[in-house]
Amino acid sequence: MESQVERSYSGVTSRVKAAVPRWALRWARQRLPGEGGEAEARRRWVGTRGRVPAVFAVLTAGLLAFHRSVPNSPGRLGSLLDVFLPWLGLVVLVLLGLGLLRRSATALVALLLPVAAWTYLFSGLLLPGAKAGPHELVVVQHNVSDENTDPVGTARALADAGPDLIALQELVSQELQAYEKTLAPDYPYHAVRGTVGLWSKHPLTDPRPLDIKPQGLAGPWSRGLRTVVHTPRGEIAAYVAHLPSVRIRVSGLASSWRDESADLLGKAIAAEQLKTVILLGDLNGTVDDRGLAPLTSRMNVAERGFAFSFPADFPLARIDQVMACSATVAHIGTLPATGSDHLPVAARIALTSVR
Repeated sequence: MESQVERSYSGVTSRVKAAVPRWALRWARQRLPGEGGEAEARRRWVGTRGRVPAVFAVLTAGLLAFHRSVPNSPGRLGSLLDVFLPWLGLVVLVLLGLGLLRRSATALVALLLPVAAWTYLFSGLLLPGAKAGPHELVVVQHNVSDENTDPVGTARALADAGPDLIALQELVSQELQAYEKTLAPDYPYHAVRGTVGLWSKHPLTDPRPLDIKPQGLAGPWSRGLRTVVHTPRGEIAAYVAHLPSVRIRVSGLASSWRDESADLLGKAIAAEQLKTVILLGDLNGTVDDRGLAPLTSRMNVAERGFAFSFPADFPLARIDQVMACSATVAHIGTLPATGSDHLPVAARIALTSVR
């Protein structure tokens, strides 16, 4: 027969259970030994431990797939993301490592999203280029640096690659003669305007400067050249340009002058009378950078090759570009380092008949 004390204890216990929220009781049971509390806690941990990597995987996929939707103000953050977009692949590798370490199916399945996005955007650049065709121009683009202490060695290295055209930027007057003399035997035709120049195995005509100077830039500034190259396949308009530098600051990406200059260059190319156009230049931006949209919206970019060119010691981005209209940039790659802070880039351009 149940004693009065036992009945009283049972009543108090019932009232306590009714007063305590159910979530608190579950929390307490998970932390008390026995009755399966530890096993239940372990199951819960296994089920949730991959959620954080999974969330980051989804966010990374969103940035890759919708990077154009990231606003460019304040601080041109969208353009900053565009510049380093391929490097989001490293985030994918880190998340893969976390998923494997935690043995989380959730994280690994979610990782398929950024892998698919990165593959769609960049995997084509990793494929080998097609074999060189009979109607191709080989071109080299190089910012030789105004602090280059070995212009002769730089010129020889570029000539040894055997291109049809060599475009140079940051040509300073005291070193110009060294480039002209060294390149003359293999490149009898050349044109220089301001600090940019083009050397060619084929005749050049009608060289003239391009006005791509931003309005807010004071002092002398001539960084654009347009000339006609008479190739065996016909006449080609060749543009050589060096757009203003950009700076990464606490406030974001400072690129307004670069963007303005790119717009002026894009308008000049849009007004070009010749069908086939080649642009070679240090554009201080990648082909994904929306600041170069006035150019990339009108011209073909490289189909194969990453060719990160800057900085030379640890290349993070390709800001030295080769683009074309009515021609295909079949492949782009880098050449060995010179005395510049940029790596030279070499590209194969497939031409149709341009006569």
